[in-house]
Amino acid sequence: MRINQVISLSQFIADQQSKHPEASGDLSKIFRDIKFAAKIVNRDVRKAGLVDVLGAHGTVNVQGEEVKKLDMLANEEFKSSLTLGGDCCAIISEEEEDIHHIETTLNVNSKYIIAMDPLDGSSNIDVNASIGTIFSVYRRISPIGEPVTMEDVLQKGTNQVAAGYIIYGSSTMMVITTGQGVNAFTLDASIGDFCLSHPDIKIPKDGKIYSINDGNYDRFESGVQQYVDYCRNSTVKEAYSARYIGSMVSDFHRNLLKGGIFMYPASSDAPNGKLRLMFESNPMAFITEQAGGKATTGAERILDLEPTEIHQRNPVFMGSPDMVDKLESFIKG
Repeated sequence: MRINQVISLSQFIADQQSKHPEASGDLSKIFRDIKFAAKIVNRDVRKAGLVDVLGAHGTVNVQGEEVKKLDMLANEEFKSSLTLGGDCCAIISEEEEDIHHIETTLNVNSKYIIAMDPLDGSSNIDVNASIGTIFSVYRRISPIGEPVTMEDVLQKGTNQVAAGYIIYGSSTMMVITTGQGVNAFTLDASIGDFCLSHPDIKIPKDGKIYSINDGNYDRFESGVQQYVDYCRNSTVKEAYSARYIGSMVSDFHRNLLKGGIFMYPASSDAPNGKLRLMFESNPMAFITEQAGGKATTGAERILDLEPTEIHQRNPVFMGSPDMVDKLESFIKG
């Protein structure tokens, strides 16, 4: 009987690190800390209906959105794990207005900054639909040992050292890139670790799935409306399918594996779009490009955008390159 080799996330990162003699090992520790927090959040998500973690927290975040109890739990778990790990000097979170500085003796020589959306799609929590966590890693610009500056935090997406997301669905998976392709790891509850399940993911060049909140159709610019009409009325052999969950991680994950386009355009009531550059757009664009896809605002590459504020928003179109190219052709007229 042949026994398939099981490669854990820790083993995978260590192997990648061995290919770079100059690596200090700090990045692998960051993944260790993210993995630990993800397992705790996964535990809380799995028993959400049994304990008092469903419903609203009673507050709103910096964007004016209602905060769910699990939003706050996830935010605190990731902050705690990354702080105690000692390899992170600052965190920015979708749930917090300003930089969270980490100034313990453990972190005095840390060089990495984490940007995170601790619980994406939290409006789906109470109805048991898939949700996720999104994160990205940057290397600070200012000298180690000095206070983290806004320049350290507001870096272009091209400066990302690593990015990834965790999806809490029928199985819990972590999808990551360190700039050398995209790999996915599934949580094996029997051993308590993430194991390589989808090596070297490549998004299909074309697809048949378009993901957009169709209810906002009348508020979209004409080019986006025309592309949606094209998808709706396609006469090709196999028609396009609309699939939209309302959690970026869930919609993106499906399209990454099957081929498709995820769209959250600007609208008349949200002229800059609603997704955040630092917490959602940049990490997902990095993953998209590493998988062979394309990520754009409709006018320019997302990873080239110059951030000006922590909670900056931008329109998002990402996925199979042929579909994004077609979308851009409609926008450009």
